[in-house]
Amino acid sequence: MASRLSADVLVVGTGAAGLTLALSLPRETNVYLICKGTLGTGATAWAQGGVAGVLDETDSVEDHVQDTLGAGAGLCEPKAVRHTVEHSTEAIQWLVDQGVPFTFADGSTLNYHLTQEGGHSHRRIIHAADATGLAISDTLINAVRQRANIHILEHHVAVDLITRHKLRGARDGDDQCLGAYVLDTRNDRVMTIGSRATVLATGGASKVYLFTSNPDGATGDGIAMAWRAGCRVANMEFNQFHPTCLYHPRAKSFLISEAVRGEGGLLKLPNGDRFMPQFDERAELAPRDIVARAIDHEMKRLGADHLYLDISHRPAEFILSHFPTIHKRCLEFGYDMTREPLPVVPAAHYTCGGIRTNTSARTDLKALYAAGECAYTGLHGANRLASNSLLECIVYARAAAADIAQQPASNFDPDSLPLWDESRVSDSDEKVVISHNWDELRRFMWDYVGIVRTDKRLQRARRRVQLLQKEIHDYYSHFRISSDLLELRNLVVVAELIIESALSRKESRGLHFTLTYPETQPTPEITVLTPDLP
Repeated sequence: MASRLSADVLVVGTGAAGLTLALSLPRETNVYLICKGTLGTGATAWAQGGVAGVLDETDSVEDHVQDTLGAGAGLCEPKAVRHTVEHSTEAIQWLVDQGVPFTFADGSTLNYHLTQEGGHSHRRIIHAADATGLAISDTLINAVRQRANIHILEHHVAVDLITRHKLRGARDGDDQCLGAYVLDTRNDRVMTIGSRATVLATGGASKVYLFTSNPDGATGDGIAMAWRAGCRVANMEFNQFHPTCLYHPRAKSFLISEAVRGEGGLLKLPNGDRFMPQFDERAELAPRDIVARAIDHEMKRLGADHLYLDISHRPAEFILSHFPTIHKRCLEFGYDMTREPLPVVPAAHYTCGGIRTNTSARTDLKALYAAGECAYTGLHGANRLASNSLLECIVYARAAAADIAQQPASNFDPDSLPLWDESRVSDSDEKVVISHNWDELRRFMWDYVGIVRTDKRLQRARRRVQLLQKEIHDYYSHFRISSDLLELRNLVVVAELIIESALSRKESRGLHFTLTYPETQPTPEITVLTPDLP
């Protein structure tokens, strides 16, 4: 039986961006938080490195801005970069005020320990040992649970946004987001949630690739929903592959933090030789795209399944104090990083593109906001600088909350929204179609749209994704929905956006490297796709 709820603000996603936004709204605001699983199971909790910000007197806003612009390979939007960095100190202070237990410098109870990661010219990464994301997630979840105005709906998956144009069946230049249809995965019922403002904080889309460091929920839901609702997306061809994920059949590409290289870890071939100095003068501290391509190149040259990351030359006490979580996890798989090198392989890690937004996190659709990895703010450009992502979550979530709080009261009646209609669908007896298409999609994206691309591979991927689009649309139209089907439906949309964006870029830049166009064009331009809706 269908049901209906009403919210002042509907937040889809419960990572750093979604939780921050909910907590930053006035306490009298009626907020509903949609969580695909249970709180704390998203990508935020997996983040190890930290939050970048201007926190040391030897650092400056200008230096952080220049490092970000440099990593972004000419495609960062300077206004967005400066806005983010200028708000970094207050954003981190907000996290401190929430009680996030950041690590202090040795022997200090006043000054926080700052680490350095690839592409940064200063130590500016504040962290909670090597489990910063988990510390932030746990702290914000605890705070959210204390707020009477915040209602948490766990095991709920957003199906699609409800817009004025969808209800009218025509587009007249006055579109607005009115809420969303949401599936309760515990009983497979769809509810209608009307809202004065809706926020997409659904994370990235790295699950579109066969190998990823992300949790299973990173299926591009917000990007796909916004695209179907008429929002532009930008720079979807720039997918960051983390260079160093643990290579082990049971590890599911467990991430070995950038900070391991920042604290002296060396990348090595199977024979023990270093190779990064041959690719970049910054060696192991080069930006991730350079390191990932170097590893990919050496693996293909040698026919190797993996390479190695070695920090065992540092004192064991140092390793244990700086990387307790990584050390413990690696021990579970039989590797002692204090004594031996770790086998590593690149894996899809971060979606640099997304739903185009402004500095208030507004999208193209009235009353719809996007924050975190699903959004394109202009901060990351052609490559994300390490530890800028959590910073972006906090800065833009707080900006969205401030903008929403300033909006005039709406006379919108959520009871006017239609309930979900499934009168013309049936239960499927062919669910193998979903698992087969899911596997096929992720495999051809890995093979044809991975770290190194060609137009021939991209054209092949385009043909495959178009066939899958038709199959999945037909399945969605005739059978009752499930969380697996919704995620597959969203992933195939995101895959097509990545492929079309990659084909439109006739150069190699940042994370997009193509053998068809190995040179970089003199004039950088962002890639913007606009949906062709009736």
